[in-house]
Amino acid sequence: MEKERVTALGYEFACLDDAILAQSEMKKIEYLKSHLDKGDATTVKALYDKAIDEKFFKTPVGIAFLTEMREYLIDTLDYSEEEVQPIPLYMFYDTTKKNDKAGEASKKKKEPVGLLFVSIVLNIALIAGVIWMFWIATHTDNPNILNYETVLTNRYASWDQELTERERQVRLMERELGIAQDSEEISEE
Repeated sequence: MEKERVTALGYEFACLDDAILAQSEMKKIEYLKSHLDKGDATTVKALYDKAIDEKFFKTPVGIAFLTEMREYLIDTLDYSEEEVQPIPLYMFYDTTKKNDKAGEASKKKKEPVGLLFVSIVLNIALIAGVIWMFWIATHTDNPNILNYETVLTNRYASWDQELTERERQVRLMERELGIAQDSEEISEE
């Protein structure tokens, strides 16, 4: 959800935070104007340089004040264009270009190639691990959720086969001993 636009000091800002920043810059400007001796060229120049170096002003309100100070230094206090620092702007204004430096920088921040590569490698490793676990689960003799029916059926079949073999051996022994008929009569009752 996009933040609501805010109008302050004759400007429409993209968000409330920018409007608040502009209002704080306006308070700084009012304080500086009330305490600044405009006749002292070195003080005005030092204040201008410090404001730029320390990035005191970032909004259009502050930039307008820096522009006013720059023009005052050049026009009134006789500094040359080369002696007065240019005013740095901290944002891109041409938003119509898709391949501008800001767009490229934000894309790099959002999708770092290194993290994307690591993510892909980890996902492949996890998929291989899951496949390996399923293969182990389906090829083991121990019952588990994937093969319990087969394992139990095989165990039952082997027990049944062992029991049938033992019964056959018992009957053979009974015949040899001649007690086969007696056991059959007892089992019938």
